[in-house]
Amino acid sequence: MDLSIIIVSWNVENLLRKNLKAIFKNSSNISFEIFVVDNASKDGTAEMIKTEFPQVKLIVNERNFGFAKANNEAIRYASGRYVLLLNPDMRVLPDTLENMVSWMDNHQEAGIAGCRLIKENGKTIPHVRKFPTLFDQLAVVLKLPYIFPTILNKYLMNDFDYLKEAEVDSIRGSFFTIRNEVIEKIGELDERFFIWFEEVDYCKRARAAGFKIFYTPAAKCVDYVGKSFSQVPRGKTQKYFRDSMLKYFKKWHSGLSYWILKIAWPFGILLAMIFGGLKNDKTDLKLVKKYG
Repeated sequence: MDLSIIIVSWNVENLLRKNLKAIFKNSSNISFEIFVVDNASKDGTAEMIKTEFPQVKLIVNERNFGFAKANNEAIRYASGRYVLLLNPDMRVLPDTLENMVSWMDNHQEAGIAGCRLIKENGKTIPHVRKFPTLFDQLAVVLKLPYIFPTILNKYLMNDFDYLKEAEVDSIRGSFFTIRNEVIEKIGELDERFFIWFEEVDYCKRARAAGFKIFYTPAAKCVDYVGKSFSQVPRGKTQKYFRDSMLKYFKKWHSGLSYWILKIAWPFGILLAMIFGGLKNDKTDLKLVKKYG
């Protein structure tokens, strides 16, 4: 088996249907299996899979277990040489998966890799980042990009050339290709992360174990960006982001860094209130979408 595709779904029935149709239509030159792990959707997702895609291996959860735990439920049964964590709100192109498998075959040094993510109009979606540091995450918490628009340029790698292949720190979890040997060596995703930072943590663990993380433009995939998560109330997304950020820093950074961030969060909330108009302010919505 070339590829095990794992899709964690939550209330995006129509986008998931289009996603699956595109995979089956455009992946005839590789051997693959698809797992859909449904996190207690209320929109008929599970019934749709059973009726329209009986060849898909469906796992139905009684409640929303989050991204990491749901992916792990399928990873345990995956038999592919590569495991692809694919968001439900994606659309593969005719050569996306074949090109990705071929690229991995030709780059044995790559433990984890991501492809070029694009919007429907073909425009590249920036998604390669440095590993989080206290400085950049503190800037996010305190809403400093309002005052200093370029403060996160280094963290976001705004000068990154998405037309060139490169070794990177981390890639977006929406299209996350893992070599089977990585899973065998470092295990599954850390289930302490409900959403956010789980893919960064996994890249960090892979790097520590001697594997390399790559970005490649050899394959492209359309990313509709966060259609499931956009249904979550903003206050809840902030809580998820805060919790995951603190867990990441507690795991990988000093106790001092952890406590600085923890103490800074109430000030960040206050500053957000001072800036005001959060629901209508495009700048703040952009920050929320990117960082929580």
